Amino acid sequence: MLARSKSFVSHNLLIYTTPLRPNPLPWVRKCLLMPCESTAYARAGLVGNPSDGYFGKTISLIVRNFAAKVTLYENAEVEIIPSFQDRSKYASIQDLMEDVRSNGYYGGIRLMKAAIRKFAQYCAAHQIELPARNFSIRYRSSIPRRLGLAGSSALVTATLRCLLEFYEVDIPQPELPNLILSVETEELGISAGLQDRVIQVYGGLVFMDFDREFMAQHGHGRYEELDPALLPPLYIAYHEDLGEGSETFHNNIRERWLQGDPQVVQAMQEFARYAQEVHDLLVSGCGGEIGPWLDRNFDLRRSLYQLDPRHIAMIERARAAGASAKFAGSGGAIVGTYENEAMFERLSSSLAQAGITVIRPRIES
Repeated sequence: MLARSKSFVSHNLLIYTTPLRPNPLPWVRKCLLMPCESTAYARAGLVGNPSDGYFGKTISLIVRNFAAKVTLYENAEVEIIPSFQDRSKYASIQDLMEDVRSNGYYGGIRLMKAAIRKFAQYCAAHQIELPARNFSIRYRSSIPRRLGLAGSSALVTATLRCLLEFYEVDIPQPELPNLILSVETEELGISAGLQDRVIQVYGGLVFMDFDREFMAQHGHGRYEELDPALLPPLYIAYHEDLGEGSETFHNNIRERWLQGDPQVVQAMQEFARYAQEVHDLLVSGCGGEIGPWLDRNFDLRRSLYQLDPRHIAMIERARAAGASAKFAGSGGAIVGTYENEAMFERLSSSLAQAGITVIRPRIES
C-alpha cells in the first residue's frame, strides 16, 4: 500500500491527498466523495409568536418527532430531484384533490431552487468564489404540511446546510437564520419571521429577543439557549385535514402594523411581554406556572386575527381537558402544557374523538 502524505476529513468529505512521489500515476490518487446530508426538524412556537416578525420576543422549541432531510452529492449537472410531494401524475382527479389538500399547490422544489439561488447570491455578495462543481440534490420530509410546524423553513435550512458543506463555506451561526428567512421572504414573497429559522439552526429550546436597535447594530437578535429540562410536560396536537398555509394566516396584519395600527402595535408588544414572563419563570425554576401565559398568547391572537373555527375548536377541546393550549405556528397544530399522566390521557382521548393526533415533543437528541 502506498504511503500518503496527508489525509483529512472535512464534514462528510473524506479526501486523500497525493502520495510522496511528485508525479503519481492517475490510479495512485484516490478520492472518496461522500454525500452531504443534513436534517432540520419541525418546531413549535411556545410563546410570543407571532411577534418575531415585529421586533418582539419568542420562545421556540425543536420537535424532533418530524424532520426534513436533504442529500446532496456531486453530479455533472445541477439537478433537483422531485420527491413524492412534487408529483404531477395522479391516478384520478380525486387523487389530485387529496394531494392538494395535504400539500397545497407547491412542493419542495421551489424552496430548494430559491435556496440555491440565494446561496449563490450570498457568496457573490461576500466575494466567496465557488469551485466549478455541480451537484444533484434530493429531499424527503416527514413534517406534516401546512400545519404551522415550519416544514418549509426546515427544508430550506437543510438545503443551505448541504450547500455550505459541499462548497466549504462558513456563515456565523447568528447570521444563518437571516439567509434562510430571505429565501422565503425575498425570493418567494412569503410572509414570515425569524423564529422558525433561529430554532432550526440552534436546536433545543431558545429564547429570542428581536429588539429593533440591537438588530440594527448587530444584524441579528439576541438568542439565548435554554435547558429543555426547565420545561413542564408539553404536548403537541394536530389534525392533518386542518392545514392552512402561513401566507393565508398572516392576512393583513403586517400592513396594519406598518401603518401604525394601535391595536396591532400594542398586541405585538404584549406577545413579547408574554415571552419574557415565560422566560423568567423557566430560568427561576417555575416552569410549571407557564401554562396561563400560553393561554393568554392564544386569546390575544384570537382577538387580532380571523381564525378558522375548526382551529379554535381544537384549543377549546384541549382546554376542556385541563391543559393549556395555543397555536404552535400558523394553525392546524397546537402546543400546551399538562399536569400529569391522567390529564395527558384525558387530553389524548378527547382530541382523538375529533380525529386529532396528540404527541409528546422530543426536543433533545
